[in-house]
Amino acid sequence: MIDKKFWRKKKIFITGHTGFKGSWLSLCLSELGAEVYGYSLKPPTKINLFDCAEVKKCCKRSFINDINDFDSLKKAMAESDPDIVIHMAAQPLVRRSYDDPIYTYQTNVMGTVNFLESIKNCKNIKAALIVTTDKCYENNEWCWGYRENDRLGGYDPYSSSKACAELVTSAYRRSFFNKTNVALASARAGNVIGGGDWAEDRLIPDCFRAISEKQCIKIRNPRAVRPWQHVLEALHGYLSLMEHLYFGGQHFAESWNFGPNDESAAEVKTVVDMLCNKLGGTYEICASDNIRHEAGYLRLDCSKAHSRLKWQPVLTLAEAMDYTALWYKAYLQGDNMHKLTLKQIKMYMKML
Repeated sequence: MIDKKFWRKKKIFITGHTGFKGSWLSLCLSELGAEVYGYSLKPPTKINLFDCAEVKKCCKRSFINDINDFDSLKKAMAESDPDIVIHMAAQPLVRRSYDDPIYTYQTNVMGTVNFLESIKNCKNIKAALIVTTDKCYENNEWCWGYRENDRLGGYDPYSSSKACAELVTSAYRRSFFNKTNVALASARAGNVIGGGDWAEDRLIPDCFRAISEKQCIKIRNPRAVRPWQHVLEALHGYLSLMEHLYFGGQHFAESWNFGPNDESAAEVKTVVDMLCNKLGGTYEICASDNIRHEAGYLRLDCSKAHSRLKWQPVLTLAEAMDYTALWYKAYLQGDNMHKLTLKQIKMYMKML
């Protein structure tokens, strides 16, 4: 469970708060009574969750700047004087990383360094979380889930850059924070879905765009298996971990997987079928881009989080798709998306 009393009036500094996952997290924290300080670029797409759900009005302060601007980041974090810091700002797309590898490595690796260096200038931080990805593992396409101590790697620049961010986090933890009051951890989540994602080259947003424009959905890798989970499941894991870091300190300062139960690891085709059944639409399988490698099979082993954090996913894949489809339906109907998004957050928290 999430302890609402713990989060009340806590000062939380988040990078990437204008992104899909960062917007959901900002709203969750505001609902819990925390003071949210966000640092990020402008929302990455013209239509975006940050604007649709009016996330800015839930933030105590919103700094619009680049994670690669170290002086600006350091100043913003110091002015916010946070209790907890969460790093989510990133170049998050696999296919874009092929087009712009320099920016991908600069943002995902040196941006993480900038964030960790900025922590050194703040007195009251007790817990820090670096959010990476399940793609940071050296993917052997095997049938069992990756554990936190499995080898890091990454075929494409995005995955590789996130593995690098994990190595940077580990080095900083041991070199600078292991004997301080700052407990530093990293979190690796699976493929998150949910309303309000408009990123390019992501399955659910691509499907929704096609459906809303009455076009045929095109899918490249129908048999690829991913650990799908609703964004609130991953955020629940992050919040649980932050509570443990705050009170348990270095005992929890390590890497953690947050993924769905095995039955929620499904093929791309299965997910598209479910979405089409809920929102309408048709799809066709198109030729895969063989120049740009994408993993075919990926699962996470989350036994450590289950055992030590007592964290468990609560939504089935069908329920996660219900949440997602309901959000996009409401958007097409012109509903108040701030209220709808908060309603889904309250529904989820009630289930916990």
